[in-house]
Amino acid sequence: MAFLKTQERTKERFSLLLLDLEEYYFEHHTAYHVTTSSKKERKVRGSFKVCSRSVIFDPEDLAEPILKVGFNNLFMYGMASCLDKLGDQTAMVSQSITFSFQSVAEKPHMECAVEMVMPLVSNPGHVCITDESLYFQPLNGYPEQVIPIKLHSVRRIYKRRHGLRPLGLEVFCTENDFCSDIYLKFYKTADRDEIYYYIATFLENHVTEHTAESYMLQWQRGHLSNYQYLLHLNNLADRSCNDLSQYPVFPWVVDDYTSVRLDLSNAATFRDLSKPVGALNKERLDQLLARYRGMPEPRFMYGSHYSSPGYVLFYLVRVAPEHMLCLQTGRYDHADRMFNNIGDTWKNCLEGATDFKELIPEFYGNDCGFLENKLRLGLGRKQNGSLVGDVVLPPWASDTRDFLQKHRTALESQYVSEHLHEWIDLVFGFRQRGSEALAAHNVFHPLTYEGGIDCDSIEDPDQRIAMLTQILEFGQTPTQLFTIPHPQRITPRFQNITRSPSTSQSEDSSFEDLTEESRKLAWANMGNLTPISSHKIHKDNDKALIIFNLYVPSLLFLPDTTLKMFSKELKDFQRSMSFSNMALSSCLMLADGKTAVCSSWDNNVYFYSVPFGRRQDTLMGHDDAISQMCWFDDRLYTASWDSTVKVNTKGSNHKRSQFQLLAELEHDAGVNTIGLNPAGTLLVSGCKDGAVTIWDTSSYGTLQQVHCHTGTIHHVAFSPDSRHVLSVGADSCMKVTDVQTGMVISTVKAVEEQRCFCWDGNSVLCGGRSGDLLLWDLLSNTVTQRIPAHSGAVTAMWMSELCSTVITGGEDRQIIFWKLQS
Repeated sequence: MAFLKTQERTKERFSLLLLDLEEYYFEHHTAYHVTTSSKKERKVRGSFKVCSRSVIFDPEDLAEPILKVGFNNLFMYGMASCLDKLGDQTAMVSQSITFSFQSVAEKPHMECAVEMVMPLVSNPGHVCITDESLYFQPLNGYPEQVIPIKLHSVRRIYKRRHGLRPLGLEVFCTENDFCSDIYLKFYKTADRDEIYYYIATFLENHVTEHTAESYMLQWQRGHLSNYQYLLHLNNLADRSCNDLSQYPVFPWVVDDYTSVRLDLSNAATFRDLSKPVGALNKERLDQLLARYRGMPEPRFMYGSHYSSPGYVLFYLVRVAPEHMLCLQTGRYDHADRMFNNIGDTWKNCLEGATDFKELIPEFYGNDCGFLENKLRLGLGRKQNGSLVGDVVLPPWASDTRDFLQKHRTALESQYVSEHLHEWIDLVFGFRQRGSEALAAHNVFHPLTYEGGIDCDSIEDPDQRIAMLTQILEFGQTPTQLFTIPHPQRITPRFQNITRSPSTSQSEDSSFEDLTEESRKLAWANMGNLTPISSHKIHKDNDKALIIFNLYVPSLLFLPDTTLKMFSKELKDFQRSMSFSNMALSSCLMLADGKTAVCSSWDNNVYFYSVPFGRRQDTLMGHDDAISQMCWFDDRLYTASWDSTVKVNTKGSNHKRSQFQLLAELEHDAGVNTIGLNPAGTLLVSGCKDGAVTIWDTSSYGTLQQVHCHTGTIHHVAFSPDSRHVLSVGADSCMKVTDVQTGMVISTVKAVEEQRCFCWDGNSVLCGGRSGDLLLWDLLSNTVTQRIPAHSGAVTAMWMSELCSTVITGGEDRQIIFWKLQS
């Protein structure tokens, strides 16, 4: 249980949970509690704790009660010297501390006063960061004299909000655990940021920094489970197991807690993830909306949140009873209101007037302790006379382990994978606030949102504590991670339960699956790419760009003003054709295998008959140089620096009169590159102003337009599944854009400008200005291989269908054939 990992169990009964909000424990002394009666004097030995607003006596005899006396009720004169020494709380926290470093060679960078945050409490002390370690030393030595963390062991760090203020910093030394090694709250944002950036700078060569977008790409493509992705989003959205007001939030996904068998192939088994819990019951929602319309500003639909300390401890009372007792002033809730039955809890979330809670990660984890009363706690007796013990499970679960396993399977199911993005939109995304939240019936109390109130502006300390208490107890909405619709996960074919399942797979689909496996294997070994042969063009103009198109059995390429044909088998030139006095810019082969098409800086497109060796037609297409062409079926797509993409079709007799303009796609700047998806249903264009535009080729309408680069876009291409577009530009960035939503879901800043690439959706083989081939892993944003290739910029790249052969061309006027070595 990750929650228990943060708890330190000690022999003494004293706990920071005995303190009030923003009350601090400073020091302790051995003392005796003396009581007198008419017959004799009684002395009880124990530990005397001095706190900022009270004193606490913790007897050694466990049969004796702990005593706590607030300063307002304190009339004992024997403590005067101790209280004088205590002085002002703020001054006490700020006092200097001498740190003992683990190595005498360590060089301290900075030190400041902080608090270590734990569930419901925080402990004052000082933090010191050196060139090797991070140290936290509590003022009171509780629970340890010092907590050291080696910087080289840190795997992740996050800035945190605490009480809706940007003061927190959380440090993880493990990659997958959602419970951190330390959570610190600073008194100044500037101090927090300085330590954050110091650690981040130390880690930049050791740890890959992930964003919500990079995690999204990994999740979309199946490299993260739904559970892992939700944990990462919670972390990025300031949710922490150390902060019960911002505990990680997970969705209810199952709607069936009454059946004997859990049928995950039936969509009716699942909760509607497109709606918040409060909107799942229409009758209750109508009542809430009627109240909302008659409410004065600021209005809200739900008077309680979906995640708050009370809800978290409602679920965790069996493993964290002391926290529940702290939250509820020393007593458990009424037995009938406790967490007794999973099915009844879900029913109450659907029907209760003030119950809209979601779940916590433990419901999808491996530790079933929170469902079992292993501590034999006296949680009360219900109205029907039964004692509150273990949580009652749904009929489809044989025991607690079986429940967690099936519940986790439901979270990873096909249905949830297809619809989880809708819930993410509500909790972390564009439907979290504003007009979209209103339309989705997803409006909570203003105090739950970041920026709802500034506690630092409240000067009266009692009012400030009252407001902070309200914020912490009411719950907080996660930091908004996405402002446009979240893309759907890419789910396997033939398994979509929202459609009729396929009864059988054809031989074609089996062949496609085999081809896909071959491609995956090839990309997994792409680092073994080896040059087989090369050919250099001898001409004076050694700055000419090489752009080519491959067809069997020859290679077409454009070193300058001529089209050249190169035999792959004979490894020699076959033919050279000249069309224009100006440089050619693009070439391709039509589907008939007999017609080569070239575009030129003279604004024209030339058709060349390979069998007859002569030019057969010219299409005067644009008002400026043509930058690139694509062909699909009978349609020719030409991009130009005149800010248009034109779509033409050509008749079978190849006469000029047969050219027909089907569409003219207008852009705001010159179009430098275009690409079609494998099915020819989508076109993507990249412009000089850094805009990527995605078009529907059936209607020629714009689907998405994203200004994602700060300079000219060199190359754009769809992923094999048509879900994403990759673009590279003069700003040295690689951007992955989601076709469905237009969201830029991954940004990679390369060390050099990239000019061309091939990719499979996860990995990218690209050619840059240096002439090397770089193999990028987009899921980790790292270069996994650098392959020396050309002595000048790589300007063109082609990859075979099975991804086993690559041909590159560069400014060094060289063409290199590459083979993938097994």
